[in-house]
Amino acid sequence: MNLPPTSGRTPTTISQVLARVLSDPGRPRLTWYGDGGERVELSGAVLQNWVSKTVNLLVEEFDAAPGTVVTLDLPAHWRSVLWSLAAWRCGATVELAGASPETAGDVVVTSRPAAWAPVLTGPGAADLVAVALPALARSFDGDLPPGAVDAAGAVMTYGDVIGWAPETDAAAVALDAGATAGQVAFADLVPDGGTPGARVLVDGARPLGPLLRELLAVWAADGSVVLASAATAAELAADPARLERLRETERITA
Repeated sequence: MNLPPTSGRTPTTISQVLARVLSDPGRPRLTWYGDGGERVELSGAVLQNWVSKTVNLLVEEFDAAPGTVVTLDLPAHWRSVLWSLAAWRCGATVELAGASPETAGDVVVTSRPAAWAPVLTGPGAADLVAVALPALARSFDGDLPPGAVDAAGAVMTYGDVIGWAPETDAAAVALDAGATAGQVAFADLVPDGGTPGARVLVDGARPLGPLLRELLAVWAADGSVVLASAATAAELAADPARLERLRETERITA
């Protein structure tokens, strides 16, 4: 059973990581700096709320459980983090999509729904969830294939507390990052070694698999994350003064 972490014990499961995040509900845990100056801040309570709603959608709409494969076709973004956490919380495998759609899991979560339209028909058809990336989007901006779920509206209709979610299988594959990065089991998903209480700036240009696991390590150590999009990270690297202002404003320590 995935029990909450006890005092002084490093979380080793997704349930325990989320419990650690919620231990200080008002503290910022994920701050996103996107393209064009977009900034989104999620406290521990808000992060947990989003994850709970998304877990409920995955379980109630798609019967997500151990053995379910969720193909994630999103860039490094606060929304891709939430969908990964939710998929892991109900024991599903997160499969990172390549640049071009080839094969799909049971559920495809994407910001490019038109590209995945073929997976909705034929033998082994997948379910498709369209994700609008802008923070204030109330619906997906564009046509959706028949049967696709618009995440912007659908997620908000589900409960703020997880109604039920299956237990994870420690030996099952949690993350499938493709041939180059390989697979990670649930037993090994949460890395050790995070700096206790650190406020960590993370470059969104990094490969998504290692990036997601870095976030888990930060939260397991009771820290918080400032995640910059790939374009924003490049701008910061080219402007040391702006980077220093960001470090001071966000109280970044690592």
